[in-house]
Amino acid sequence: MDRTKILVVEDNQDVAGILADYFEAQGAEVDFATNGELGLSLALNGTFDVVILDLMLPKMDGLTVSNKLREQGCTTPILMLTALDDKQDLLNGFASGADDYLAKPFDLDVLDVRVTALLKRQQGRVAKGVISFGEVELNTAEHQVFRQGRKLALTPACYQILQLLINKAPNVVKREELIEELWGDMPPGNDILRSHMYQLRNQLDKPFDHPVLVTVPKIGFKLLQDPSSDTNNGAC
Repeated sequence: MDRTKILVVEDNQDVAGILADYFEAQGAEVDFATNGELGLSLALNGTFDVVILDLMLPKMDGLTVSNKLREQGCTTPILMLTALDDKQDLLNGFASGADDYLAKPFDLDVLDVRVTALLKRQQGRVAKGVISFGEVELNTAEHQVFRQGRKLALTPACYQILQLLINKAPNVVKREELIEELWGDMPPGNDILRSHMYQLRNQLDKPFDHPVLVTVPKIGFKLLQDPSSDTNNGAC
């Protein structure tokens, strides 16, 4: 990594030390918080390329930290670490605005791949400008999204999904394409993509009187330029 700035929010000193040694050996700059309140403050007031966030933290848990960061407009990618690994915990993590999720104990090489994927997604992926399709406009210079002139609050993962859908529109984007775009050859599972699509729909369609994001059963998703032309907007 070339001077990547990573914020590690982790109360276990052994785990934090391992992460520091690993990423600093690759040239990254690592900062730390040992509780959720400090992690939230550092993430909001500092400039980081990625946040590695533990779920179980003193003073403020990781889900709350993630929620508050997204509510306050922070778009820094979040990778959540947790000793809990059942399906509901995973879905809760993504619903809070996290971009990726890794259960403890974890392999450092796998963590590195996940962090690298988040960095590539966030940095230098698009040329500056505005792309649009139908009612949806995406400003790639400022990472802002609008529908009918109303600004939407998207997580980094949802932004990336929507960008791909606009670039491919009006064609269908296969589920496999979305998974490859988000996670490369280390996909975390269909439930995570489903969670991201649910969040995207909540922002892109729910506040409006007709959907523009539709599911193509057993294939993938597409955007509608004229929403009245297609009523297939089934769940993902």
